[in-house]
Amino acid sequence: MDLLWVLSVSMLTVCVAVPMDAVAGSHSLFTCEPITLRMCQGLPYNSTFMPNVLNHYDQQTAALAMEPFHPMVNLQCSPELRMFLCALYAPVCTEYGRITLPCRRLCLQAKSDCYKLMDMFGVSWPEEMDCNRFPDCDEPYPRPVDLLSSSDTTESPISVQRDYGFWCPRELKISPELGYSFMGVRDCSPPCPNMYFTREELTFARYFIGVVSIVCLSATLFTFLTFLIDVSRFRYPERPIIFYAVCYMMVSLVFFLGFLLEDKVSCNAASPGRFRASTVTQGSHNKACTLLFMVLYFFTMAGSVWWVILTITWFLAAVPKWGSEAIEKKALLFHACAWGIPGILTVTLLAMNKIEGDGISGVCFVGLYNLTALRWFLLAPLGLDVVVGVVLLLAGIAALNRVRMEIPLEKENQEKLVKFMIRIGVFSVLYLVPLLTVLACYLYESSYRAVWETTWVQEKCRDYHIPCPYQVEQTSHPDLVLFLIKYLMMLIVGIPSVFWVGSKKTCFEWASFFHGKRHKDASSLCGDN
Repeated sequence: MDLLWVLSVSMLTVCVAVPMDAVAGSHSLFTCEPITLRMCQGLPYNSTFMPNVLNHYDQQTAALAMEPFHPMVNLQCSPELRMFLCALYAPVCTEYGRITLPCRRLCLQAKSDCYKLMDMFGVSWPEEMDCNRFPDCDEPYPRPVDLLSSSDTTESPISVQRDYGFWCPRELKISPELGYSFMGVRDCSPPCPNMYFTREELTFARYFIGVVSIVCLSATLFTFLTFLIDVSRFRYPERPIIFYAVCYMMVSLVFFLGFLLEDKVSCNAASPGRFRASTVTQGSHNKACTLLFMVLYFFTMAGSVWWVILTITWFLAAVPKWGSEAIEKKALLFHACAWGIPGILTVTLLAMNKIEGDGISGVCFVGLYNLTALRWFLLAPLGLDVVVGVVLLLAGIAALNRVRMEIPLEKENQEKLVKFMIRIGVFSVLYLVPLLTVLACYLYESSYRAVWETTWVQEKCRDYHIPCPYQVEQTSHPDLVLFLIKYLMMLIVGIPSVFWVGSKKTCFEWASFFHGKRHKDASSLCGDN
């Protein structure tokens, strides 16, 4: 009875398939490997392919599943049993990307000869070994079945009943010590400069991003230089606008550098060796890519935090009626949050090695291929900044409006307050609309990234000699316009700072700076008030 119980449990393990993520994670290339299974030594073939048709991801797992059959093979219940089991658990691997399946004749003969012995132990023929699932052939071994083809044929009905997941083409294979990954497969990297768009589309996108980055760099640099001309002019609660402008000045500078560098930093050059294509740079081994990432991500996050701080200062000035000096006393805390939080996030990403090259813009960023990093290090912090900032902004505007309605003011002061509220509203809209658009683009990418990747694999699987997807339910290609809008909004979000400093007073200060005179000449250039 103990032998019967052990054999029954062992036979059931044959029907348990290894999860596909384990399969994909253990293998990243179609390769033949020497047979190490004890039962399958001395056969006319000596190389096999893993995972086999039962999803055993290595020969050790297959050996454990074959263990219950050893007594039957030793008892020689059928001369065909050993050949059938080896053809099933250790299929013949004749050439790259092609394996063999056991013939139906072998299965039927083995089942017929050993059925009575199995019945004595109370064990039925496993469903996974149903003979109708195997091809009908006359050779001693089954004919090679091309797993790269997804077409349904009568020779190989089982070849279309499995999805092997994504297998990394050897052209995209990366050295293991670099820690790369692509679509859940280790030691693999996406093709460069981009896996979705043509060279012509990428060239257009690069020049588009370059022009926008120059415009944003000019606008934010003008804001910062205006502040330097007269530092005392921009006090709290509006001082955060200057730091906000500095952040997006650095962001636009990085994108401009990406435009100049093309894909020299974001991509690994193709290896002179065989099968090595240009791939996306990942991790921190590339110092130039790491530097671009650190500056771009740090100042992107810092810019959003400074906007939140701006809404906090407006709220303190509008609701509890804090003066400029009282708010300025909190400046150290503001700086600690504005630079500290992005610094922590940046160091965390460096430690997690989540840097990725962007073949479209030429920079290095995060969340371009890794959805987890996209959601937690871009969508979550930016979304939180938007929510907090909007709540504080609305509360501040409501308080200012209440002051205007309830407290009688002189006409001149009333007009100044109305103008101040309008400037706050316009500045906020000019910031929020681009930022919300960027978030919408990221959300769209997050939702469709898996579909885009599956479509890419389906279209490129035969070129790369990897398994094609099985039963693709939805196909879709990303639109270049979506990415152009995302880059445009990431850069244009810094331009609203010009709106805040753009006034006749600014014109007067610049004219005075260039002409060295404080009154008459400057007034004549800017016009009288």
